[in-house]
Amino acid sequence: MKKVGKETPIFLRACQREPTEYTPVWLMRQAGRFLKEYRALRRQYPFLTLCKTPELATQVTLLPIKKLGVDAAIIFADILLPLEPMGIDLEFTKGGGPVIHNPIHSRDDVEKLRPIEAEEDLPFVMEAIRSVCLELKGGTPVIGFSGAPFTLASYVIEGKGTRDFVRAKSLMYQDPRCWHRLMEKLSAVVISYLDTQIQAGAGAVQLFDSWAGCLSPHDYEEFVLPHSQRVLRALSTKAPVIHFALDTAGILELVKAAGGDIIGIDWRMDLDEAWKRLGYEVGIQGNLDPAALFGPPEQIEKRVAAILHAAGGRPGHIFNLGHGVLPQTPEENVIAMVEAVHRLSKG
Repeated sequence: MKKVGKETPIFLRACQREPTEYTPVWLMRQAGRFLKEYRALRRQYPFLTLCKTPELATQVTLLPIKKLGVDAAIIFADILLPLEPMGIDLEFTKGGGPVIHNPIHSRDDVEKLRPIEAEEDLPFVMEAIRSVCLELKGGTPVIGFSGAPFTLASYVIEGKGTRDFVRAKSLMYQDPRCWHRLMEKLSAVVISYLDTQIQAGAGAVQLFDSWAGCLSPHDYEEFVLPHSQRVLRALSTKAPVIHFALDTAGILELVKAAGGDIIGIDWRMDLDEAWKRLGYEVGIQGNLDPAALFGPPEQIEKRVAAILHAAGGRPGHIFNLGHGVLPQTPEENVIAMVEAVHRLSKG
């Protein structure tokens, strides 16, 4: 990774656990449905059109920068985009979320999945990153991202969102060789995708393992950790990497073992205890409950102060929610939270 100095944006300095003048903050889904400008665009364009049109993706990515005052932009895209060039038939249904019409059921299905060249197969993402970087002129860094191999595997096996993951777990248990072959293919795709985003100008990347919390420690260690570790090691010298996995209090140390410069946590664990378990040689991201943003400003500030206190002023804390901004969240409450983080963390 590049060496940092005082001219380096504060978010990137925090990613490398360098001292900062205040705690940087950005939000997962910060360019999403809670913003009226985004809702207006969605009335005009289907979701995938927004993702695949660089001019529109750039516009959406930039929305939160001036409006919210956050310290990083995350490129507007979706974690499932790399699946399409692999041969997965993906549709985003109106109000129903993603649906995969040809889910994986067998070894033959796995072998049919194609490798990708991210620059050629997902050029719209790279064009959007370059466009956002040009607009921001280095003052605010851009975060690239991808779904982690396990989360992508769960989608392609289940065919849609799920609560029990029966099909994915059944494949793990019934045919481990097929499972690992699928994870190997997905890992190669994720490495290519994130590496190409970094080449396009992303200053940091985040690996989303949104569904890892459904696994027991044993299953995570056997079926997931080696593949996430492969991805994170491949990227470790190229840019700071945030490793975020949802609902993982029971496997936190294993998530750290998989890798990442910054480990993202949700609100189901106290930040100070989580950082103690992780060890202070890694940074930490989080961890306000997204629902807390529905409270009055004084309650939001109180909760922000508690998280900052838990971080103890150590270098390497990036303030974020424990998951994405909820669609009904009042915009003024998000702005109040960002302002509170900056104001309360200044020495």
